[in-house]
Amino acid sequence: MKYDIKLKTETDIINLRESGRRLAVALKETAKEVRPGVTTGYLNDFFHKLVVDQGDEPAFLNYQPFGADYPYPGSICISVNEEVVHGIGGDRVLEEGDIVGLDGGIKHKGMISDSAITVGVGGISDEDKELMEVTKNALMAGINAAVGGKYVNDISKAIEKSIPKKYGVVKILSGHGVGYKVHEEPYVPNFDDGVKGPKLVPGLVLALEPMVNHGTDEVYLDKDGYTFITKDHKKSAHFEHTILITEGKAEILTA
Repeated sequence: MKYDIKLKTETDIINLRESGRRLAVALKETAKEVRPGVTTGYLNDFFHKLVVDQGDEPAFLNYQPFGADYPYPGSICISVNEEVVHGIGGDRVLEEGDIVGLDGGIKHKGMISDSAITVGVGGISDEDKELMEVTKNALMAGINAAVGGKYVNDISKAIEKSIPKKYGVVKILSGHGVGYKVHEEPYVPNFDDGVKGPKLVPGLVLALEPMVNHGTDEVYLDKDGYTFITKDHKKSAHFEHTILITEGKAEILTA
């Protein structure tokens, strides 16, 4: 199978490092605003202001992915509890015990970085803390497997292997290439799909993003056309980093 992969130049990588650094700061600052009583719309506006005030663009705002009926209307994806990814900020008020996925992108000097974290609202259950830790560990397992000379499927297998069987690993959504566009080839499943995929070579930039559910791995698309929700309405967690493939271990650009 032939893949349409665009390796990044030295200049691209310099700009991606700065894009990733700025995104990491913006996500961290937005996470500090997560507390009971805050609306998801407020978090969206807070992130938007951080990004544009430093002269960059929110990469997701007005981005229309393949299959979508209209451009994404937010600057950051905000997904609460049973919402897996791509939630749209609005009037929903956060409550004590919720968990919230913050998935953002920044376009800096033409280069797009993509990262996500899941945070608790006030005090959360030990069950939810474990879900978040499992998901974060799955991301790191994938990153550790992203060694130059290996293949995309090595990442997928490492992610799946790290996740205890009692959890659901979302299969219809995946990691992806990133940089010039929000979504580029290759796609990186979070499970072993049996496809070797392309070789990991220096200059390849990937966004790895496991999504792990308390229950079933099955999800459905909300009527808003963007938000994916767990079929059993149990909670889901999401962590993501943009990484650069090198000759050895991958470099995390959004740390």
